[in-house]
Amino acid sequence: MVILSELLSEGSSSSSSTSGHSPTDGQSSSTDGYIYDVFLSFRGVDTRQSFTDHLHKALIDANINTFLDDEEIETGEDLKPELETAIKASRGSIIVISKNYASSTWCLDELVLILEQHMTSDHIIIPIFYHVEPTHIRKQQSSFGDAMAKHKQTMEAETNANKRSEWAQKMDRWNKALIEVANLKGKDVNGRLETEFIEEIVKDIHRRLHVPLRSVRQQLIGMDYEIKFITSWLKDGSSHTADILTIYGIGGIGKTTLAKHVYGLYAHEFHKSSCIEDVSRVCDGKFNGLLDLQEKLSSDISKTSSVKVHDASVYTSKIENAVARKRVFLVLDDISMLDQLDALVGSKGFHPGSKIIITTKERRLIERCALFKTDIKPKHTELLLQGLHETDSWKLLCLHAFKCNYPKTGYEGVLYKLVKYCQGHPLALEVLGKSLYDRDVTYWEGCIEGLKKETDSHVNNVLRMSFNSLPSKNDKDLFKYIACFFVGIDRDVAETILQACNINIRSGIPNLLDRFLLTIGGKNELKMHQLVQEMGRFEVRQESLDKPWKRSLLWCHEESFRVLKQKKGKGNHVGLALDMRMLEKEMLGASYKIKTDALSKMDNLMLLQLNYVHMNGSYENFPLELRGLCMHGFHLKSIPSELPMENLVALDMSYSNIESFIGCYSIPQRLEKRQKLDGLCFKNKKLLGSLKVLNLCSCKQLCSLGDFNQFPALERLIVRNCTGLLEVCESIAQCVELALIDLSYCKKLKNLPRIIGMLKKVKTMLLDGCNLGESQTEDTNLDMDSLDMCNANKNISISTRTSSSTFVGAMRSHLKFFSSSLLRSLVRLSLANNNLSTESFPMDFNNLSLLKELYLDNNPIHSMPNCVRTLPKLEILSMRYCNKLKLVEHPPHTLKTMLLSFHPESLEKVVFDPKMSPLMLFSIPRSYTPGSYEIEGIVKIQAMVGVEENVLRSLGWINLLHNKRNGGNNPRESRMQMLYEFGIFSTTYDAEEMPSWFIHRSAGPSISFTIPSSSPNNLLKGINFCFLKTSRVCYEWPLSLLDHLSPYDDHFPITPMITVSNITKNRMWIHERYFDRGMLSRDCWVVLSHWMFGMNEMEPGDHVTITVTPPRYERVKECGVSLVYEDDGEKKDEEEDVLGYYKSWNHIIGGDLSPFQTITGEYILDNMRFFADGIHLFPYHRKFVPDGPSFQVQKEYCWFRALSQRKPDISGRAHEGEGGSSRSHPSHEKD
Repeated sequence: MVILSELLSEGSSSSSSTSGHSPTDGQSSSTDGYIYDVFLSFRGVDTRQSFTDHLHKALIDANINTFLDDEEIETGEDLKPELETAIKASRGSIIVISKNYASSTWCLDELVLILEQHMTSDHIIIPIFYHVEPTHIRKQQSSFGDAMAKHKQTMEAETNANKRSEWAQKMDRWNKALIEVANLKGKDVNGRLETEFIEEIVKDIHRRLHVPLRSVRQQLIGMDYEIKFITSWLKDGSSHTADILTIYGIGGIGKTTLAKHVYGLYAHEFHKSSCIEDVSRVCDGKFNGLLDLQEKLSSDISKTSSVKVHDASVYTSKIENAVARKRVFLVLDDISMLDQLDALVGSKGFHPGSKIIITTKERRLIERCALFKTDIKPKHTELLLQGLHETDSWKLLCLHAFKCNYPKTGYEGVLYKLVKYCQGHPLALEVLGKSLYDRDVTYWEGCIEGLKKETDSHVNNVLRMSFNSLPSKNDKDLFKYIACFFVGIDRDVAETILQACNINIRSGIPNLLDRFLLTIGGKNELKMHQLVQEMGRFEVRQESLDKPWKRSLLWCHEESFRVLKQKKGKGNHVGLALDMRMLEKEMLGASYKIKTDALSKMDNLMLLQLNYVHMNGSYENFPLELRGLCMHGFHLKSIPSELPMENLVALDMSYSNIESFIGCYSIPQRLEKRQKLDGLCFKNKKLLGSLKVLNLCSCKQLCSLGDFNQFPALERLIVRNCTGLLEVCESIAQCVELALIDLSYCKKLKNLPRIIGMLKKVKTMLLDGCNLGESQTEDTNLDMDSLDMCNANKNISISTRTSSSTFVGAMRSHLKFFSSSLLRSLVRLSLANNNLSTESFPMDFNNLSLLKELYLDNNPIHSMPNCVRTLPKLEILSMRYCNKLKLVEHPPHTLKTMLLSFHPESLEKVVFDPKMSPLMLFSIPRSYTPGSYEIEGIVKIQAMVGVEENVLRSLGWINLLHNKRNGGNNPRESRMQMLYEFGIFSTTYDAEEMPSWFIHRSAGPSISFTIPSSSPNNLLKGINFCFLKTSRVCYEWPLSLLDHLSPYDDHFPITPMITVSNITKNRMWIHERYFDRGMLSRDCWVVLSHWMFGMNEMEPGDHVTITVTPPRYERVKECGVSLVYEDDGEKKDEEEDVLGYYKSWNHIIGGDLSPFQTITGEYILDNMRFFADGIHLFPYHRKFVPDGPSFQVQKEYCWFRALSQRKPDISGRAHEGEGGSSRSHPSHEKD
């Protein structure tokens, strides 16, 4: 409780009290000069010990700063000045009008003053008619008439004329006040439970005064980043129009919770604000629901009117007028339709600085509203919620299940299963946690077993709202098909099959994506959150809960098996999946054989999966309407001739025993033999005329592919890992629609038909593991024309093995002989794991003008092949696991992604094109580098003996010159290296004391100083920092560390971390030095660094602190600092030439360090950030970066540029373009 007298300027001794937020809450009620949120006016004898006491407590608990007069007895006729001051210092008043309210002159005076405040300011009034009738108040009847009569008697009994006149004036004000308050829209407690009534009042206060409820002040688990992101967006005042933030995500993912939390924190900072919840539910559940929402929004942001409006357009106009005049903050929760948005925000625009948060399950809805069709469009920002990380999921589930952050002993296993099941879905975690509170492990295990059978859970109902919002039956059917059969399937393959099933995918797939019912994975596969997928399957199960044979789709393997075994399949089935490996023998009996006639009545079946199923009977029983057929592990050696395949668009027979497919061969003897084996003779009939996808992956017995004229519509041919494949018929040329060929790891495929070069539409060719680097000869009697064609196709040939007497043989497989015939239509080419050397490649790939993706992984190349530079549209280049790779020089400037993995003794240098596009890097950088090593723009390491002396002079390391000159005679000194990254040079060497030329020193790991003044001709150009570190002996370690002997601990950095803080400019750089050397031999060693600070970062008068955070096994004995200035006597042109290359790097101090900046402003200079998808903050960072989430996701993925685009080099020479001579490595480097 806060004593009122301590807050009032008068210093009154009143014992009145108040309660509410404190400044430490991050928000104060003193906004706009107010001290209190609410003033409570009541008659003590009626309600002090009952209703008012309960109301006061509820207001305090809800974080509402409330004034309550503690005086029981009125001490005078006039209102106490403290009460008058408190009313004027309050944002609103609650007037509890009870039976004896009018008998108190203080109450009547309070009422008069409250109504005056209401007239002259935005003072809110909430009258509560506590077991009284407003009519009695208005007409002064019953107890109110009695009270006013007594006051009149008192007035008439007054003998003093002046006092009688004052009484008359008061009586007049009281009468008017009672009439006015009775006419206000108040709350009537009659017939209500007081607890529910009080809760309603508290919510109304929260809504009207925008005071954050205490409940929303609780920390939202796992949403630190999102809260910081929205806070930053709210604080950004740069926009001259309204800012709209749309929070997307599936139902229950936390959109509403997050929006309300932020609203509660910041609503008070705006002129007006309103939070409209559950827009879709209100609109769907009530005829005039939208009107009610408009009325609430209008009353929140503008003066209320007693006139009831029944026209949505009138309300929209009122809202438009209100938001145009004032800076508002709106939260519109769960918008699902355009008319809702148009009705609530209109089309005329908002006052500058207004902020609108919209939560929705549909991505594309917002920018289609009328507000975005105006001349001045609002600024739109998007935030996608994708669920909690596993650690936060664990914490949230524990919070609800155990009321703490950690599980009880013995619950770890079941907790892990539930966390995995929920996949970061907050609502599911909360609902399950609450339902399992105080339950034993057995109950938990039973709950897990029953989860997939639950069809009417709260979580499922929330997710179902997105399903119900789909605009058509087509989209709902599409969603159910994908949920049952296509999760994890390549999008292109799935769309091909679904389109053949008469499903509209052009609008259907985008509609699912927009509602987050579907996502596309990094490998183009269809993905669904597990709970969303189960919701889709629940929808199918509703067709018949207990009789699966009555459902249209059967995905459960056990149910599918029983339907087929019992021959209950009917014409209602559209899809069925059965994988015998998913069944347990002890559950279903010993017999696994199924008769084909079980399918005979499934006339409408279009999707069929029978993996590892042993079928008996004639295959003519298979449904004629099949569009997609998957039979992994098919046991026969050939495809039965009676199998109806005319309508098939996709056939997947991976892992089967088939020896040939179709069987029309160019070698007559083989054809005759094959026909005798399986009796196939198709007589030019196109039995697979509709087939677009053929997958024969890992059919080890497959030796030949032929009769491609049987399936001219083929678009995707996948025979990956068919290790016995010898031949591919030249009739493949008739597959004019073929777009993808995967012949990876078909190692016995010797020849590729020359005709394949005529395929104009092949965009993807995968030839991994085809031994292209090995020399093979078959036939030396070839003419040069054949040779030329084979040269072009050999690349492809090894991957697409062929079977034709006209095949070209006797070919060396080096790619430089094949470049002229590589398919010009190729967009993606993979040559991984082919034992290809750099010399195997041609000089150019000019014919591959459309190629965007090239994969050369796991080949023994020593440098990037020259031909790669000739690819004009290349965007992705992968050279992972190329363990002999030493040099990558000038990859195409069009690259957007480059994948490298650095072998510890391999890669030495990566140099980029000056005009490179922003690039995303994937690699594993080297941790220990005995020799020179450079990734341009990231890190450069070279032996100190090879560093030019002018560089050392420029850095102020003149005293190292003697060591350098004598380094060749001293093995220890010859190991010294100079490392450069982020505009910081550094070196490490064994020594037992600091260099003598460091005058300004400090014992321990930290030093502070003020930069002195300098003359215009003697400007600061850098800071040298040096420290002496030693190994920690065991007895110096804290006891808590002795139990964890691993050198890696996230409470300590792996290498010494240097933090430079310019306190004056409020800027901080935290450098985690690249680990360039192994453990040094001595117990003491020196780390010397030079930081290239310019005048923008450091200038005279700035107060600077530098601190070293050592690894757990080291300690810092001493540190020192030395400032480096430009000497007027130096030859500046020569100086700038020396460091010009280093200063031309882009991501250095003074350059673009935005990808390394935390949301609180500090720079984390760790080169692992170049290869990560965000900034990781570990416990050892928290001393310097106390706020912000532990992981901060980057906004852009492609951002790395090796060289600066800002201006010319320090040397004064601008980059002259691709291959220009202006940008080169410094001549002083000695390799």
